[in-house]
Amino acid sequence: MRIKDKQKLLVSIILFSLSSCIAEYTPDAGKEKTLLLVEGLITDQPGINTVRLARSIPLWDKKLAEPLKGCTVWLSDDMENIYYLKETNNGIYITDSATFKGEAGRKYTLHIRTNYVLENHSYESLPSEMIAVPPVDSIYYEKETHVYNESEVEGCSIYLDTHDPSDICKFYRWKYIETWEIRLDHDALNKVCWRSENSQGIFIKNTSILSGNRITRLPVQSIPDPLDRLTVKYSILVNQYSLNENEYLYWDRLKNTLDQVGGLYDLIPAFIPNNIYCIEDPNEKILGYFSVSAVSPRRLFIKDNFKYFDESCISNIKFGLPKFDWSSQLSPTYGMDTSIAGLNATVWVAEDHTDEDPPYRVLVYKRWCSDCTKKGIIGQYGTVKPSFWDDDN
Repeated sequence: MRIKDKQKLLVSIILFSLSSCIAEYTPDAGKEKTLLLVEGLITDQPGINTVRLARSIPLWDKKLAEPLKGCTVWLSDDMENIYYLKETNNGIYITDSATFKGEAGRKYTLHIRTNYVLENHSYESLPSEMIAVPPVDSIYYEKETHVYNESEVEGCSIYLDTHDPSDICKFYRWKYIETWEIRLDHDALNKVCWRSENSQGIFIKNTSILSGNRITRLPVQSIPDPLDRLTVKYSILVNQYSLNENEYLYWDRLKNTLDQVGGLYDLIPAFIPNNIYCIEDPNEKILGYFSVSAVSPRRLFIKDNFKYFDESCISNIKFGLPKFDWSSQLSPTYGMDTSIAGLNATVWVAEDHTDEDPPYRVLVYKRWCSDCTKKGIIGQYGTVKPSFWDDDN
């Protein structure tokens, strides 16, 4: 297999989900082989649990993996209980939050039956025990000084402490969600916005060789530049997951694979463990892993004074010409990009005061300075305050 082909297969799988596993696969020229992709996570938290199914695409096809619809999906536990999942859309199957919630100490098995006209296959995961996870002891941050645009600025690093006095949970994984507020310093159409981002990468830890099953100062996130995460208020919600040893090995191998994408001849994806198999054909290659984890969430708010280089909206232009014909030069719409004769620049309307005497508008060179929802990629910022956001924190 050429290196380019191997990289194409790996990228396709990563785009489906970071929690998808890669099984050994050597394409046969002329035959369009596809593999079943499975992504599933069952936790002990209230709410729905999700299983995503798809079919991989041949190496020479430029399309992404296709969602697998029309399947029958259910869970069973070691008490002979059965829970059917409901299909929603795009190959997503969910549990009923009113009848199912994972419980530490129980073992769960995922069952899948594809409903093809010419091919009905059944798949199962190996039974996986949900191991109890201890609470996060603390999340905290420490300020750090950096140089940005030849100016001294302050960022921070976020750390986590945890331990398990019962010595039950020895393998951990973490994921987090960042949320921060951005606030313009003038009366724009949308002055206050929030943005959330999920963590990227794989964060795991094996404490079986650590004294006291204790983790101290685990690096969670680093924010070298406070603009714009730390300028108003910032929140990070860290979820701590329990893992069994087999799943830890899965995440560890997958992490190594992602870290060495350029060296696939040295690290073949076939060595990543898999806990899903086909009943009719045990030799069928399947991509994915069915995860069963207890979860312990912990949130940190940061509202502090950080030294930063302010390059946000310092280029404001204020026009206040009483006899200036605004209607012929500027649209009255907030945030509308406009060119003014003689200015030789594109600007946006941040404030409209044409009903005052003398009339004027505040114009800015940067679009997001007139509307905070336009900062970064359109659609990433919103004006709805998150339910957990407390202005007193």
